[in-house]
Amino acid sequence: MFEEASEVFDNMFKSSFPLTFIVFIPAVLILVSPLPAEAAHEFTVYRMQQYDLQGQPYGTRNAILNTEARTVEAEVLSRRCVIMRLADFSYDKYQKALRQSAGAVVITLPKNMSAMPQDIVQQFMELEPEMLATETIVPVYFAMEDDELLSIYTQTLTSSSSDSFPPLCSCWCDLFVLLLHTATANGFQMVTSGAQSKAISDWAITSLEGRLAGVGGEDLPTIVVVAHYDSFGVAPWLSYGADSNGSGVSMLLELARLFSKLYTYKRTHAGYNLLFFVSGGGKFNYQGTKRWLEENLDHTDSSLLQDNVAFVLCLDTLGNGDSLHLHVSKPPKEGTPQYSLLKELEMVVSSQYPEVKFSMVHKKINLADDMLAWEHERFGIRRLPAFTLSHLPSHRLAQRSSIMDVRPHVDVKRLSRNTKVVAEALARVIYNLTEKGAPGDLQIFTEQMQVQEEQLSAVVDWLTAQPRAAQLVDKDSSVVSTLEYHLGRYLKDVKRHYVKADKRDPEFVFYDQLKQTMNAYRVKPAIFDLLLAVCIAAYLGMMYLAIQNFGVLYSVVRRITQPKAKAH
Repeated sequence: MFEEASEVFDNMFKSSFPLTFIVFIPAVLILVSPLPAEAAHEFTVYRMQQYDLQGQPYGTRNAILNTEARTVEAEVLSRRCVIMRLADFSYDKYQKALRQSAGAVVITLPKNMSAMPQDIVQQFMELEPEMLATETIVPVYFAMEDDELLSIYTQTLTSSSSDSFPPLCSCWCDLFVLLLHTATANGFQMVTSGAQSKAISDWAITSLEGRLAGVGGEDLPTIVVVAHYDSFGVAPWLSYGADSNGSGVSMLLELARLFSKLYTYKRTHAGYNLLFFVSGGGKFNYQGTKRWLEENLDHTDSSLLQDNVAFVLCLDTLGNGDSLHLHVSKPPKEGTPQYSLLKELEMVVSSQYPEVKFSMVHKKINLADDMLAWEHERFGIRRLPAFTLSHLPSHRLAQRSSIMDVRPHVDVKRLSRNTKVVAEALARVIYNLTEKGAPGDLQIFTEQMQVQEEQLSAVVDWLTAQPRAAQLVDKDSSVVSTLEYHLGRYLKDVKRHYVKADKRDPEFVFYDQLKQTMNAYRVKPAIFDLLLAVCIAAYLGMMYLAIQNFGVLYSVVRRITQPKAKAH
């Protein structure tokens, strides 16, 4: 085939060189015009949350994307993929894209989010709940920035700025330059490789429990220590939950280790049952805790929760700050075990850690709200005395549900200090040390029994090494199996509990396609096709006129090319 084509071109050159030059050379120049070496860039994108809770849809409803890229600076965003950088992100710009029926929104994030200015981080954390508050038809994705993606953004920004034409008073020269620049600029077609999202059937949320049995009789009071392990943020695959609630889980495991040692020896084996519960689905209105309570209180006759529960202590967001807040739904009455814990916490903090500010925060349970404020409210609804300890003064603070809650947000020294505060206060309640006259500055967990800062750090590192959104942690997940292993090292009767949504009236529904591959294909804008069509039409018109007036053209060419006669 190539040999025949070469013969045709050779004959064209030999028989009609002027015609070949006029027709063939421009076509070759158009076809072999220099193009960038890379015509596409492939990168991973993470979709915004999509879930239903109590029948109410949240997050984005779509996952398919195949449209041209623009930045928010463009005047027309309809059916365009709007690219935004986190550094320039604002809720008004986001709403502008939604109002103009954008085809999609892609928000690029820096690789090191902890290095972002704090005001930008705080602003985005506060906007995340607003982005998820209602159902969004437009697919919304997040991507980690790299050099190629930044280059795509820069080129898209340039072409977006060229979308608007200058005012009529501008000179025609400026208009022509702008038109030429718009036609020759590079555009990008953003395409996802995945399918449309669909509901995940039979998804199981897993919770874990383990216990340390007390000594001294059958009817012993039980202290329950609870922490939820799942994380939450605007995008599940970017939700690492370092402080909320990686810090709470690491503290629970350390408390289990410390008290398992105390319960090993007869002299320190106390008359309290200790029940440790690591709950799943905490960020989805504490679904794991709700089902666990139903199983233990409604469907069984033998459970530690059926007996005398002294109190339930929930651990949530304890990896930073110099304050501790005990959140309660009902202030404890004097003479009760929960009142004893409150006083012991106050005593340990004031005598051993005066730099820490401790307070009790009272908030009644509002059953009209779609979401409970704290995990202890699940127990309060079932009339079990419970409270939540946190360094946050309010449940509304944004860092509890943000993709910005990453590993640097946990200060291991403060987490270790808070763990020791809780351990000392619990021990003083269990062994009744205050009534026995023990001084407030008496420290139980010292030397070989002290809190291990390195172990706390290692657990937080492991928890934040992978996203732990409830949609990503199934019953076969390494997160669940590793938590089960650690609980099994210190506790007895470690078992799993599963929660599946009711098929007829599901309390929660999760969706797939949360992580996809996106391709940015380099394309020319639509005006380039128009300009190319005009150029081709003009060229063909010129060729038509040249052929129609070939005799005149030939005589002109001969006069120009004919050598001048020599003078005699």
